[in-house]
Amino acid sequence: MKLLVGKTAIITGASRGIGSGIARTFAKNGANVAFTYSSSVKQANNLKEELIRFGVKAMCYQSDASDFESTQKLVSDVMVDFGQIDVLINNAGITRDNLLMRMSEIDFDQVIKVNLKSVFNMTKSVQRIFLKQRRGSIINMSSVVGVKGNAGQANYAASKAGIIGFSKSVALELGSRNIRCNVIAPGFIETEMTANLEQSIIEKWRSGIPLKRGGSPNDIANACVFFASDLSSYITGQTLHVDGGMLT
Repeated sequence: MKLLVGKTAIITGASRGIGSGIARTFAKNGANVAFTYSSSVKQANNLKEELIRFGVKAMCYQSDASDFESTQKLVSDVMVDFGQIDVLINNAGITRDNLLMRMSEIDFDQVIKVNLKSVFNMTKSVQRIFLKQRRGSIINMSSVVGVKGNAGQANYAASKAGIIGFSKSVALELGSRNIRCNVIAPGFIETEMTANLEQSIIEKWRSGIPLKRGGSPNDIANACVFFASDLSSYITGQTLHVDGGMLT
């Protein structure tokens, strides 16, 4: 059964990794998909064509989620192209890892801007539409690192923890208008980026996970489908850990 037929979703940072997995799963479930990318036009267009083959409408937009004016234009363009927006998935993010004593102010500010400010920008830009139609689902991508912290990732952990607090506040503000806001906190997810790591490092991470394996983009995508669909119509302000039991 397709759970998202008739819905249109915006997914930021979806040209690869977790974002592209979410886009594919949404298309398989009948959703029309508008997704953003930063630089790889070819990769974005290939994904768009792949999504269209599922029988849905799909378009890609080169847009910077960390820039407020860019997000306003994006939302406006998506409304023109699709006529509606039902789901917002704030997935765009970067890392600039280093120990605090070596971390530059630029690296701290950039991670906060791309990971956290982008969530404010996109939510603010789509809020008016959701309020007018009195419905909407916002899904924000945090991390287990935002809950437990991690040495060498003070900037990343701060940005991901901020997303949780932001989302809880939005859930309280917009709940009376049937607008829900939830968070997904992925653990160790195996993507094309982690494939470049040494196998010994991957095995060490896997051994510390109760389920003894890394997650896949599909694991995160399925959680997004749940939050985007009517299956979660009475759930808001919550953080779902998709981590194989890492924080158990």
